[in-house]
Amino acid sequence: MLDLEQQIFKQIEKSKNVLIVFPADWNGDAVSAALALFLFLKRLGINVEVAGWRSKEEKNPLDFLPAYSQIQNNLINLRRFVVSVDISQAKVNQIKYTIDNNRLNFLISPSEGWFKPEDVSSQAGEFKYDLIISLGAADLESLGAVYDRNVEFFYKTTIINIDHQSANEEFGQINFVDLNAVANCEILYYLLKNYKPELLTEDMATCLLTGIITETHNFKTSNLTPRTLLTTSEMISLGAHREEIVNRLYRSRDLAVLKLWGRILNNLKSENDGQLIWSQLTLKDFQETNTTEAGLSDIIDELIANVPATKVIAIFYEEAVNKTKLFVYSLKNINAQELVKEYNPRGTVKIAQVELLQSLDRASQEILAKLKNQLDKINS
Repeated sequence: MLDLEQQIFKQIEKSKNVLIVFPADWNGDAVSAALALFLFLKRLGINVEVAGWRSKEEKNPLDFLPAYSQIQNNLINLRRFVVSVDISQAKVNQIKYTIDNNRLNFLISPSEGWFKPEDVSSQAGEFKYDLIISLGAADLESLGAVYDRNVEFFYKTTIINIDHQSANEEFGQINFVDLNAVANCEILYYLLKNYKPELLTEDMATCLLTGIITETHNFKTSNLTPRTLLTTSEMISLGAHREEIVNRLYRSRDLAVLKLWGRILNNLKSENDGQLIWSQLTLKDFQETNTTEAGLSDIIDELIANVPATKVIAIFYEEAVNKTKLFVYSLKNINAQELVKEYNPRGTVKIAQVELLQSLDRASQEILAKLKNQLDKINS
């Protein structure tokens, strides 16, 4: 009987077209793992594409990674529609088409004989991809619109699910979930190394090391293991650009973003003995620093790395008068979406986003009370 690793590559080897997907929150570990796998499968000679949904096209600090430009925002030409004509009784001389009142008309001229209505049939063709590989997604919903717009495709196509989160719902036909791994890139490195180590390249190593560095916040988290450090060493030996990764992710902050961080830190408060930390930003804060909400994810990462006792981070910000948005980031195996489920959150188990038609202060007071109550329940 094949073990999980053998099943994964057996499935890949027999596939004609592979799709790699990752969560809509674009966390660095999942994106980096997806790009590393994309490059590896390309070297294997497999037709492969990679997709990750984004609601807005904004500059991403990971855009220096090899093959980053290959990431699709949605699934294009996923399935063809086939119109068939029986030509056993009539031969085709010419085919044209017209569009009339939103109807596509095919004009088929026979060279001999004629066509009857019963000669024509139609059907949906096969999907473009015959295998999906998901990296870092706890559930299908966390893939965002890539899944929401193509539910039938995901349910009818074989899925390989690779992850290291305890909240993973094991939604694939093959589920490789390693809870002892620090990052998805660590899992993927050993999968690729055990399969065909000779195919690993400098670019792949750079992607994989980027994932580990982002997931451990540049090796500041408390869950580092000897295997993680050994993996890092081996990636550097393969030529991973550690200095460039650190420079791009941690030493090249835009001045405007740093000013926004200053506003967040100036308003930072804690509740429940430091288990919950929160801050809020007004429209004026964004206008005066010339920034957008895109700068918030990096400051959350910095807070995680520097306030290890925290379980939940909440950032409230004013999008318009009486319209407030919220980022809730959870740690310690707490489900962020569960914390604010009554507000119809979007996102993943790690980070949830909420929109409220309330003033900034009112929204903050209401949700903070609920978050504190939820943490009390968890601790009791």
